[in-house]
Amino acid sequence: QVQLVESGGGLVQAGGSLRLSCVVSGRTFSIYAVGWFRQAPGKEREFVAAISGSGGNSDLADSVKGRFTISRDNAKNTVYLQMNSLKPEDTAIYYCALGPSFRWPVVHSDYGYWGPGTQVTVSS
Repeated sequence: QVQLVESGGGLVQAGGSLRLSCVVSGRTFSIYAVGWFRQAPGKEREFVAAISGSGGNSDLADSVKGRFTISRDNAKNTVYLQMNSLKPEDTAIYYCALGPSFRWPVVHSDYGYWGPGTQVTVSS
């Protein structure tokens, strides 16, 4: 059974940093892409970042480029989202999701397994 569990969310002031972690179990982790998405109240879920199984390829949403980075440690079955220079508009529930092998899509419907999410709140 595939399980994803996010951690690292919390309350931070604008300009601050957080690092989210996503631990995956139940699959051969290193061959699958992992994506991060977020959903703010009243808004649709949006793509944040994705990384290939090997970690050699990644993609970031334009709104977070230069501030967020995605990485993974396949020995620990964990993907990280380092978030710097946080803004109030980054406030949302952040979800990690397990995707396909050989590509790292930006569309949430391409991901089959999801974690329960972790709340990130950025105060102004």
